[in-house]
Amino acid sequence: MKYITKTCLSAAAFALATLPALAQTTGPQGETATPSNVVAVSDANVEAVRAGNHTAALLWHDQSDFVNAVTAGATAEFERLNIKVVATTSAGFDAAKQRSDIETVLVKKPSIILSLPLDPVTSAAAFEEAKAEGIKLVFLSNLPSGYEHPADYAAIVTDDLFQMGKQAADALAKSMGGKGTVGWIYHDASYYVTNQRDNAFKTTIENDYPNISIVAEQGITDPARAEEIANAMLLRNPDLGGIYVTWAGPAEGVLAALRANGNKTTKIVTLDLSEPVALDMVRGGNVAAIIADEAYELGRAMAAAAVLDLLDQDVPPFVVAPAVTVTADNVVEGWMQSLHIAAPTSLTTSN
Repeated sequence: MKYITKTCLSAAAFALATLPALAQTTGPQGETATPSNVVAVSDANVEAVRAGNHTAALLWHDQSDFVNAVTAGATAEFERLNIKVVATTSAGFDAAKQRSDIETVLVKKPSIILSLPLDPVTSAAAFEEAKAEGIKLVFLSNLPSGYEHPADYAAIVTDDLFQMGKQAADALAKSMGGKGTVGWIYHDASYYVTNQRDNAFKTTIENDYPNISIVAEQGITDPARAEEIANAMLLRNPDLGGIYVTWAGPAEGVLAALRANGNKTTKIVTLDLSEPVALDMVRGGNVAAIIADEAYELGRAMAAAAVLDLLDQDVPPFVVAPAVTVTADNVVEGWMQSLHIAAPTSLTTSN
């Protein structure tokens, strides 16, 4: 799962059921969400930006198809504006490595840094010099501890979290014919990204689908426990109609449990694209849908937010990109819409 950090995974267990029902996505400090399509550099400003000889650095947490798509979206926007990307790094989920990456990149004196901060405390210290040098900072999903908008950063950009959970609920309900029982496997840590996505699923089922009941709930922090959790759910609820899984990694474990039990009827929905999960979906297996973000659009919006800050224009503090429901019927289009790359060959040649 692309957002989880070691800090998040070590957080105390979080009782999602006590969260208030959310009607929309909010930021880590309660910020109101602004759609990403609102954040754009107008044609009237393009020449001024192009003449500025600005540069940018992309300091990522890890390497993946998701990160590649975010990078592609940001790079395309920077190329449009004649902004040279002088460094792209991957910290491998190591906060110390990310701090070293920041220190190395500062020698290049970029005008802009885009990054997903791995650890709130470590990142706060690591980005201090960048702040002091007036570098425009835009963060993906996470926020360094104590940072305030607009003094310390231009924007946080992430998914439309509520819509991801809602679309997951809608897709699972559709696959179940609008009735039956559901298991809910949520991320058992205090992290606003996964908490809002998970809770939006639960809220939507409870409010919009009176003939569907959530009869089993279990938190998870370690994806390796997913198969065990699913087996326990199925033992207590052998007629379970569907299971929501917080992201695609543990969904693979749930899928393994269903296969081991010879269960071909219980449907799964999860979040974030995964080739193994999608392969089951296109083969007509248990997976009904995968809800993804528009990762390429996340990158474009991050780049645009940074440039608007360079222009001393107001930038909304919390920006969200759309969600897309990917099913067996639109897997090729969905992959392209999310990642701007072709779907894996296994998904287009599978029978």
